[in-house]
Amino acid sequence: MNKKAVILLSGGLDSSTTLYDAVAQGYDCHCLIFDYGQKHKKEIIQAKAVARAAGCKSVVVKISLPWKGSALLDNKISVPRGRALNAKGIPVTYVPARNIIFLSFAASFAEAIGSKTIFIGANAVDYSGYPDCRPEFIRSYQAMLARGLKSSYEGKRIKVVTPLIHLSKAKIVKLAVKLKVPLQLTWSCYNGAAKPCGVCDSCRLRAQGFLQAKIKDSALHER
Repeated sequence: MNKKAVILLSGGLDSSTTLYDAVAQGYDCHCLIFDYGQKHKKEIIQAKAVARAAGCKSVVVKISLPWKGSALLDNKISVPRGRALNAKGIPVTYVPARNIIFLSFAASFAEAIGSKTIFIGANAVDYSGYPDCRPEFIRSYQAMLARGLKSSYEGKRIKVVTPLIHLSKAKIVKLAVKLKVPLQLTWSCYNGAAKPCGVCDSCRLRAQGFLQAKIKDSALHER
């Protein structure tokens, strides 16, 4: 059995838990970290630290999205503070086609190294309204890979695995603790200060998850 896997790793709670889940399954994990013009590099630093802690190889891919189109990329657009977590619509922190772009790099990487598996920490429960985190998107992307890769043509199908897709943030926190994810190394905040801001969507979803799981967030208490 081919046990190589490509892991999309942002350094956040979800992607780090996904990495440790893949490691627990015995995969030889190759972490793919993106420098895509974010306003801060904190998540890249933490992603590399998480990969090292897991004993896994990592590569940072630098790409440019000069058209911006997101509060995570454009200094002219502010990251929302205190937005209702059940708000409708897609927030300004959505990065146009980000998961399509990231998964395409992951598919190329996987095909190049002979991996049959890509792990992504997409979540359809606490997902901030992003359309590229839903099961129907993953299914559609999987179907596209089946038709567009040399490896698929040769009968070596590359599968996109989403272990967290149906889990609440509280259940992800509990899984992370079970898998011994170094939570103190993970970074979820949309801002890049010394400490998480606590008021952006990502910080508040994370805090809600830890609160509901009744677990202390070591990322807050060890910085």
